Amino acid sequence: MDIALMNWPAVALGTIAAFALGMLWFSPKLFGRAWSTGSHNIQPPDSPPMLAMGIQFIATLLLALIIGITETAQAIFVAIGAVLTVALFVAGMDLFSQKTGKATLVDAGYIIACGIIMIAAHAVL
Repeated sequence: MDIALMNWPAVALGTIAAFALGMLWFSPKLFGRAWSTGSHNIQPPDSPPMLAMGIQFIATLLLALIIGITETAQAIFVAIGAVLTVALFVAGMDLFSQKTGKATLVDAGYIIACGIIMIAAHAVL
């Protein structure tokens, strides 16, 4: 696979849009309250958790790269499988840590929403 053929604008757009979605997704305006309640009443920290945000950004970028690679190789179903696999890993970890079903759906749903955004970025760019 020639990495130069990857749709880099779609990878960048997918990364930025999915990361931004996370800020809205876990905010009180969308699912933040249900997630917090179902996650053992985790409360937002006084300052942004920079290490966690950095790791989240890197993970978002890596997922966007995987989707970009599979799109370039015309293997988009592999990308869909990767997104669903990650969502199921997250759901399993959430349930193991005894989060509620709602909190688990919020976490796994975010991964699926990220995948949809990233795949859509390749469709439009």
